[in-house]
Amino acid sequence: MPAVLSPHAPAQTFEIRRFDAPVGAEIVGLDISRPINDADFARIHRAHLDHHVVVFRDQRVSPEAHVDFSRRFGPLEIHVLHQFQLPGHPEILIVSNIKENGEPIGLGDAGVYWHSDISYKTQPSLGSLLHAQELPSEGGDTLFADQHLAWEALDPALQQRILPLKAEHSYLAKYEELRAKNPWRPKLSQQQVDQVAPAVQPVVRTHPETGRKALFVSEHFTTGIVGLPKAEGDALLAELFAHSVRPEFVYRHRWQPHDLVFWDNRSLMHLAAGTPDHLRRKLYRTTVVGDVPH
Repeated sequence: MPAVLSPHAPAQTFEIRRFDAPVGAEIVGLDISRPINDADFARIHRAHLDHHVVVFRDQRVSPEAHVDFSRRFGPLEIHVLHQFQLPGHPEILIVSNIKENGEPIGLGDAGVYWHSDISYKTQPSLGSLLHAQELPSEGGDTLFADQHLAWEALDPALQQRILPLKAEHSYLAKYEELRAKNPWRPKLSQQQVDQVAPAVQPVVRTHPETGRKALFVSEHFTTGIVGLPKAEGDALLAELFAHSVRPEFVYRHRWQPHDLVFWDNRSLMHLAAGTPDHLRRKLYRTTVVGDVPH
């Protein structure tokens, strides 16, 4: 039975263990492919809000179970790069450096710049769930930076300066630059370009469930500050980009087999640390639709 239909299922026994890091926790003993009752789901949801990134260990689950569990948190995105959907599961984006018959099976350079997923849409993502399928023997780490901590560590005068500001986010900001480095990254059709029109977001967003403020700009997608001269806006963004990923805000995730990592895009940015080209890496990602930032 899908997890989404199981409010009165038997309880599962699992532990939530906070990491010795600025952000993050692991959940051990839970099987997301089994029915999850409302009380257990409330614990999971609370852990996600408290720790911003949670790692479900040893999830030997099917794509169907991954999708079903993801849907407990809301409707799912269909990524613009339809070329890298998992066949039969359009909600799943394949993140992989593997090529078969000379063609990539997934998005191999996902996350090479710090970003929050889907910030370029009017309704950015609530969170993303990335499930390890095949891991390299070295490399492949993912870094997460807590943007609540980044906001709180800003000088109060700078906080007041940026609080009313808005910024433009665009999926196309670095797309051609990435294609130049990775020719196999697909050229977008006009229909795909039309799906990713730029969006304007607050520079500082308020988390809709916790009320905490967080920086909401990224080197990948943020192209400029609305209403500021370009030079002034670019200088401000450069300052915020550098500040937002200071080491004291960052957790580095070293993947273990069958990890399912669920991060809050309203609270964090993330970065792929990179995988050596000769080592295979494949993960499946679902992304939960969020709300309009304020």
